[in-house]
Amino acid sequence: MRSRLYSFVFALALSLGICGCLNYHQEVNLLTDGSGTMKLHYWMKIIPTDEGNMSEKLGLFNKDSVRREFTSKFIKLKDVKVYTDTTDSTCHSYVEFAFDCIDSLNKTKPFTDAAFSMQDGASGQKIFTQFIPPVMSGFGLDTNKYTVEYVYNFPGEIITHNATSVNNKTLSWKYKIEELGKGKTISVTFRPYKLKETPVWILVLAGLVLVIVIVFLFRKRRN
Repeated sequence: MRSRLYSFVFALALSLGICGCLNYHQEVNLLTDGSGTMKLHYWMKIIPTDEGNMSEKLGLFNKDSVRREFTSKFIKLKDVKVYTDTTDSTCHSYVEFAFDCIDSLNKTKPFTDAAFSMQDGASGQKIFTQFIPPVMSGFGLDTNKYTVEYVYNFPGEIITHNATSVNNKTLSWKYKIEELGKGKTISVTFRPYKLKETPVWILVLAGLVLVIVIVFLFRKRRN
């Protein structure tokens, strides 16, 4: 029962439940074959109770619980950190991992509602989408103080997108809790870079240089 509670609360955390009092940042480096790396960081104000820090007891900021939630055959964990920032009384969790196929993350506990998808589009193009689920709000909380942000680095030429900000090949979607409404969908169409092939002229030039070096060394030895 306790493990079920951890799973339930963690699912709420990653969709910014608990009345929307979590900030969430997700950064993804995506490769052309659908593999890549992801960094997650979520944090919230410490909520003291008569029994101590309830968020920690529920596993949101317990390192073992966080690691357990991200343990999956589809995820290769690189790092898990949990810490408290006393300067602003916030709890933080940080997770970094690699994946072989971003679509496979849909089969993991933390991303049940993410609906990752990377499909073939027009000739030579890929269409990527991810769903950002809606968030509970209310209870007198100022939802302007809490945000979700998704940052993606794409390996190719961006054709179309609905990002809120762009920096070269890095696209970002940042929303205040109240802006999510019934949820948002990240959508990007891009043309992946082709695997870099060595141009023929470089091979020819390298061959000529090699011949010149061999001739030079041969003549030097004869002299």
